Order: sequence, then C-alpha cells, then structure tokens
Amino acid sequence: MKVISTEKSQVLASRIAGALNTDIVDVKFSRFPDGELYLSAGALDDETVIIGSVTDNDALVQLLLLIDACDTSKNHLVLPYMGYARQDKRFHDGEPISARAIARLFKEGIEDCITVNIHEPDVLKYFGVPTRNISLAKDVGAYIKSMDLEDPLILAPDDGALAFAEDVASVGGWDCDHLEKTRISGVEVKMAPKKLCAASRSVVIVDDIISTGSTIATAAGMLYKQGATEVCAACVHGVLIGGAYVHLKASGIREIFCSDTIERGCSRISAASCIASAIKN
Repeated sequence: MKVISTEKSQVLASRIAGALNTDIVDVKFSRFPDGELYLSAGALDDETVIIGSVTDNDALVQLLLLIDACDTSKNHLVLPYMGYARQDKRFHDGEPISARAIARLFKEGIEDCITVNIHEPDVLKYFGVPTRNISLAKDVGAYIKSMDLEDPLILAPDDGALAFAEDVASVGGWDCDHLEKTRISGVEVKMAPKKLCAASRSVVIVDDIISTGSTIATAAGMLYKQGATEVCAACVHGVLIGGAYVHLKASGIREIFCSDTIERGCSRISAASCIASAIKN
C-alpha cells in the first residue's frame, strides 16, 4: 500500500504515510496555458490511499484527475475536508443540493471513502461507495488539555454543534454548553451560554468549521462582558475566509487553532493518526 495526495493535502498525506509506515507517491502538478490542470503520478502500488481535501474547485478537479491516474490500483479515498458539504438541502426552488452533487462524483475508481467531521453526516448516503465519517473531537480535546486551562467551559456556537462540543469536553470531564441568541431589539442580539455562567472562566468555543468567524468574534466580545477571563476558538476545518483569523484575534480571542484537514499556520492538530487508524481498521 502507498499513499498519494493532491497538492493542497501533501503535508497531511506525508504524516498519514508515516503513521502507516508506508511510502508516499511523488506527483508532479502543473497547468496548461489555457488553465486546465495536469498531473503525473510516480510508481503506484496495487493498493493506494488517495488523500485530497476539496478546499476549492481546482482541488476538486485535481482529486478527480488523481483518482483516474490511479486506475491500475485498488483505491481508498480520504476526504479530510469536503467543500460544498454545507449545502446539504434545497433551501429555495432551483437550487442544487451541492453536497449530493459532489458526493456523486466519487463512485468510479475507488473502493471506499473516509470523511472527517463532515458537516452533515446524512450526506454520506449520496456517495456511490461505502463511506464512513470519523471525528477529531477527541484530538481537539487532547490539545485543549495540553493548554493547561483551569476548568475550561467548552462552548458550542449553537445547539447543532453541541454533540461535537460534548465529545470534546468528555476528554477532560469539562463543563459543556451552547450559545443561545436572544433578540433584544430589531438591531440588537445578545449571545450567552444557555445554562452555565462564563464569569471568571476560560471559555473554548468549538465547532466543526470556522469560516468567516463572525459569530465567534461577536460571541467572544459578549463573553468578556459577562466576565470570562479568556476565550479561545477551536475547529476541525479552518476555512478562515476573508481575514477571519485576524478578525478573531482582534475580537480578543487568545488562541485560534484547527487541524491539518486544511493546512493552515494555526493547524495545531493533525488528523493523521485518526485517519491512519481508520484505514488500518
């Protein structure tokens, strides 16, 4: 078995290969003058693990080309981050179910697929091959434990993320809650933990994805007003668009960290061990 990856997942893929004690395939990437993508893979094995986060449209096309290039091998696909997964239902007439459209692309050339904290697990039914979702909640919890925070409050940004936050909190036996929005007026909204008090506590807001970071930044300001001593933010997938990292730091958040499903400067957690274990099993 060998590991091979798209251009934007090469660090994570190298770590997975190390965890599996196997080789990683050298791939050359380039672009034709008209903008079309090209790649050429080195020597393959009879079984290959293909690693590719769908972070943008080019990454998606590159992943499809890589799967086709490995057509002489028995292939296992790992999607550390699946773009378009948040459009998992039709909100208005005429819209695509984007998550379904992307999932349906992965039915030729692969035996099975692993996703990591996919935004909506119900999307797995759209894949054309057996697919399972794994979670980095315990890994996020382990990193929080290493921060030596005194009795932190683990906080989900909404009730939809509460199950993930509870899994994170279980690592240290910490308190867990979720933010609740209360509309004060037509223009003013208050956010606070639903049940627990943030006063005199370290708070870690956790979610599967941080995209613009606007909700977390607003929440941080309100938590400080409520007496929180410090606020940190953690996620699995650090999308961090539109200057989100700086926006979060400017809101007073002490530390922002994510995993390497999307390779960022604040990727403090590696998904490699969790993915390698799933592959072995």
